[in-house]
Amino acid sequence: SGRWRPVWLMRQAGRHLPEYRATRAEAGSFMQLCFNPELAAEVTLQPVRRYGVDAAILFSDILIVPWAMGQGLTFGPGEGPQLTPALSDGDFSQLEPHPLYLAKIYETVAKVRKAIDPSVTMLGFAGSPWTVATYMVAGHGSKDQAETRRLAYKDPQRFQALIDRIVAVTVDYLSGQIEAGAQAIQLFDSWAGTLS
Repeated sequence: SGRWRPVWLMRQAGRHLPEYRATRAEAGSFMQLCFNPELAAEVTLQPVRRYGVDAAILFSDILIVPWAMGQGLTFGPGEGPQLTPALSDGDFSQLEPHPLYLAKIYETVAKVRKAIDPSVTMLGFAGSPWTVATYMVAGHGSKDQAETRRLAYKDPQRFQALIDRIVAVTVDYLSGQIEAGAQAIQLFDSWAGTLS
């Protein structure tokens, strides 16, 4: 029909860009980059500047939510994320929301919104509760999410309590992004396909 269709490229930060790699090196680590609003705003803006795309996608990670619930989060060189402690035993008692942990992310959103032309859309995101739970329970990514599925089937009430906690923090997190200037948000559900 000749009309334009919106496309969201999921590589939000242009991690292939040399300017991204330089900024990441300056930050020292992935987590330091996520929580440095000046540098996180810079890498959010790099694809906009280079390619002239019509949206800026927040530089962050779906696992900021478990970190804001008190689970340790690290990204080792050449490794995927590691969350500690893993919650496969179903003990969620140490999970408490820490809303102030998210303030730097909101600051990044506000900086980007202020820096971009009004014609460029500011996009925010979070991970879906199921996908976030798969990382929280196993303590890392997995190909089949077996530990999380096992826990969900073995103790559905306890697992629902975890999902409810993730939902509450995620709703607050996305609301904070919107208040800071995100004009659209998306939930990334990478692992829904492992559920029937």
